[in-house]
Amino acid sequence: MQSLFQDLPGVVYEFIIRKDESRSFLYISENCEQILGVNADMLLHDSSIFRQILLPEDVPFFEETLDQSHATQSTWNWEGRILVHGEIRWIETRSNAVSHSEGVLRKGIMIDITDRKSREQEQEVRLKSLVEHLPLGIGIHVNGEIVMANKYAHELLRVRQGELIGRKVMDFVHPDSRQVVLERMQKVLAGETLSEAEEKFVCDNGELIFVETSAMPFTFKGQSAIQLIVRDVTKQKRVEEEIRKNETLFTQLFNNVPIAVVMLDANGRIKMVNPGFSSIFGYDLPEVKGNNLNDFIVPSELQDEGIDLNNLIASKRVIQIETFRKRKDGQRVDVILYGMPIMIDDQAIGIYGVYVDITSQKQLEEELKTRNIELDNFVYKVSHDLRAPLSSILGLVNLSKLPGNTDDLRDYIRIIGEKVADLDHFISDVLSHSKNLKLEVKIDKVDFKNILSRTVTDLNYLDGAADVQFDVSIDPVEFYSDPWRIGEIFRNLVSNAIKYRQDDDGHPRVQVNISASDDGVQIEFTDNGIGISENDLNRIFEMFYRATEQSDGSGIGLYIVKNAVEKLDGVINVQSKPGEGTTFTIQLPDQRTSILLDEDQKP
Repeated sequence: MQSLFQDLPGVVYEFIIRKDESRSFLYISENCEQILGVNADMLLHDSSIFRQILLPEDVPFFEETLDQSHATQSTWNWEGRILVHGEIRWIETRSNAVSHSEGVLRKGIMIDITDRKSREQEQEVRLKSLVEHLPLGIGIHVNGEIVMANKYAHELLRVRQGELIGRKVMDFVHPDSRQVVLERMQKVLAGETLSEAEEKFVCDNGELIFVETSAMPFTFKGQSAIQLIVRDVTKQKRVEEEIRKNETLFTQLFNNVPIAVVMLDANGRIKMVNPGFSSIFGYDLPEVKGNNLNDFIVPSELQDEGIDLNNLIASKRVIQIETFRKRKDGQRVDVILYGMPIMIDDQAIGIYGVYVDITSQKQLEEELKTRNIELDNFVYKVSHDLRAPLSSILGLVNLSKLPGNTDDLRDYIRIIGEKVADLDHFISDVLSHSKNLKLEVKIDKVDFKNILSRTVTDLNYLDGAADVQFDVSIDPVEFYSDPWRIGEIFRNLVSNAIKYRQDDDGHPRVQVNISASDDGVQIEFTDNGIGISENDLNRIFEMFYRATEQSDGSGIGLYIVKNAVEKLDGVINVQSKPGEGTTFTIQLPDQRTSILLDEDQKP
């Protein structure tokens, strides 16, 4: 049965709300890490982790719906957003209440509906010219009584034309969805505009259908009313339908779609922009109305493209192109641009422009390219640095087998030992890099003195380590961060200071100063070693880059340092002069608030 659950497109769970109000997961399928970004064992151990990945603004509705369904022991259906590895995802969770000796047991499933939500948002940006071709039921009800419904709404609910008028909305809502519908109605009457939500309706002939509805406030003959837009998702296909021109519907849709939409006249001058346009590009309608759109958001190098696109659309062509535009503050915005003509009597009288902001997606793509390049370099360097010592060892072994070889085999053994030690150090660096990438940041109190002392002791085996004098000054500050990563930072900086000391200087020295800053600590490592040339300073944090041949290190140490600092939300800077020495300055924030927040959220 568990293997069956793993194949389901969602996370199956059992969640108990005990009589003393304590809560915990009793079971959760292992694919939760794929969908929620959290290990199943972690959720079983600490259910509060689930609330931590919820977006803060979605938590109140989550708690409200759960409490209401718990009070009535009814079916719970909730949709909301979670944060998975820095990415916002939408999930839908449904559960049924089952009596339990300790309280109420909820058995349900969580489904990733991010793709569906993305489709909903794209569908919402279709303005009047596109809405007329979508299968949408549109209606208005006052105090729960239907006062207007379009043709498709009648067809959707299997009711003859005109007979929906006077009927109660709740007559068509399936029992599983009634609680959600009632809650949404109250929110709309309070002035909220609600995006699409999946519900179950029952047709006049008893047939069950699945629909997605959006709702918004409306005024009908002076009375407070609710306007509904209903999309049939049972058959998942589009049905063309002519929708009567409705200026109010057009205005509601135009103002509430969550992406940028602009309407131009036949000359390419701005007539209307929606709030999404203002949000993405930073311009309000009074700033741009009556002006040429290209003068505001099209970069100078793309002016010809902007003119060509307007000409194409004016010639009755629909276009879709991936390009970029600029914000009011000059920042670049990567977009997918949809352009379509506004047609009346087969004449183009204007243009609709729809802009989907894909800047974050582009940034992720660029980051992925960088990571792939680093991976290629990593594989090449690892294979090279593993094979080189092994080849040397193999050569020595073969030499020892040659007839008449009178060399002292102890020299061979000594060299082989050195090569094995090199391999061990290199593999340790690679494992440290891998651990830094994969291991979650674990916040705890940091004992700088103990970490530094242990680091110096552990590195005593390095050639010349005994000759290096350490001058340490540590403020008595209580600081919280990840002790393991700070240890890795210290290990690599101390190791470099030892390896790159000046051999002709009889007094190699390292000064370590750790002092309190406004929001954390400042760590300074200063040595009087060989220093780093100005040409090399910009590259020392690159993977496998070595600025000197004085040491046979892996070239990955400072790369690990920089990545560890970034994992701790810190910054690192370096100053150096050849022949005089180098100073690394690290700023790290105190993360005690993270551990206090974790304690507060424990059930």
